[in-house]
Amino acid sequence: MKKIVIVGAGLGGLTAAALLAKAGHDVTVLEGNSWIGGKSRRIDVGGQRIDTGPSLITFPGVLDELYRRYDSLGAPSDAGAIAGLTLEKLPEVGRYFFRDKVVNLPVEAGHEWSDAWNRFDSIHGKLSPEITTLLTTSPYSMKTLKPVGAMVKNYGLTLSTSSYLNSLKWLPEGLREVIAIHTLNAGIAPERTLALYATLPAVMAREGISVPVGGVYEIALALGRLATEAGAKILTNTKVSSIRKGLVSSSAGDFKADVVIGATDAQVLSGLLGRPSTSTKRASCSGVALFVTLKKPLPDHVVTHSVIMPSSPAELHESLDARSVPEETMAFLNYYRPGHIYPNTKSTAAILLTAPANGEKFTINHPFVQRELVRISKMIGLDFNIADLIEDHQLLDPSYFSEFGASGGSLYGTTRPIWQGGPFHLPSYNSLFRPWLWRVGASVHPGGGVPAVLGGAMSSVGSLLKRIGANR
Repeated sequence: MKKIVIVGAGLGGLTAAALLAKAGHDVTVLEGNSWIGGKSRRIDVGGQRIDTGPSLITFPGVLDELYRRYDSLGAPSDAGAIAGLTLEKLPEVGRYFFRDKVVNLPVEAGHEWSDAWNRFDSIHGKLSPEITTLLTTSPYSMKTLKPVGAMVKNYGLTLSTSSYLNSLKWLPEGLREVIAIHTLNAGIAPERTLALYATLPAVMAREGISVPVGGVYEIALALGRLATEAGAKILTNTKVSSIRKGLVSSSAGDFKADVVIGATDAQVLSGLLGRPSTSTKRASCSGVALFVTLKKPLPDHVVTHSVIMPSSPAELHESLDARSVPEETMAFLNYYRPGHIYPNTKSTAAILLTAPANGEKFTINHPFVQRELVRISKMIGLDFNIADLIEDHQLLDPSYFSEFGASGGSLYGTTRPIWQGGPFHLPSYNSLFRPWLWRVGASVHPGGGVPAVLGGAMSSVGSLLKRIGANR
């Protein structure tokens, strides 16, 4: 049995804790905040429940694989029952508003883009099993060769998302922009992401997206249940001050460790190792997240998940790179009527505005926020300003996200060369120079989304267990 200390109780850290404890190791998780889940947390706004962080669940096969691996370790168990998650599939991936166009994904029959979408879907929509394999398998495993081959043959010699989409001359410009904007799920422009990101919207549209009944924070709670059921100890309000071989020092004292797993931001981890990061590299985007309760429900035509795009995505990316507030941004409106998903008595909404990682503090009265509220209201077809319906609110901004360690509140840390935008990221899960130190979550994962974080943790833990073995 190895003593394992995990620094950070985000989704990656909790996944690692669950698997390693189930394998029979002595696992302690140290979390500086008062909650588990990292950027995923639960807040109260005007007496209503709202969750922050990830909004949707894609690639549910990743969760299934986590349950399978958990049950394969240690004593017999039923991970699905322990987790207690129920996913509700939404009727569409989202409704997209771009200039004068409105489209759902998948594109409905009769829409001017339906033929082009069907052609795109026929190429990419069937690749969910391949992507799930890549998300849950070590990039150095031979098992990745077949799914990589199935995907790469679609891209030819094009490397980036933008170059690939631009090579599809039959794809309408507007639909191309709708597909390309998904690279902001990794916080960066389509010119600097692998062509793989072009495939994701088609797979999501065919497979569907889901939200856990009760809210997305149920994912963090489920992972916490799996970890504690397996015997892991999770200590919140415990700030780590330093990490060195064999010892993690914290506000709760020193913890001896045979293995340390960094499950916090890479810049934070560097500082704890005594090597403060002074990186001036380009950062991924941040966000201004406005969580509101509404005085009354929105009109019936408003769907659960709306994406309001900027009229010029290129100008948005330029602003984000310059860390300046854009004139228009990509905005998400996640809207829930009373009793839908959340056990709330009033309508709630999360209005998420893509913002530069400049560490700036915003309020609801900031010109950028007010300008976007007016634009969102007009784009989704309201004859009033949604701001007039806000009864209570809470706002999280780049200054808040910077508390998690990334420069300027960057949601996914500094950006990396394009070839590291997929599974072959640096830093890697483990280093030859520190064989006792492993990484999961925000320390290494190359993009956003629950599946990427869970899958990365599974890959890292799988490699670690090959080295230290299970203690059954």
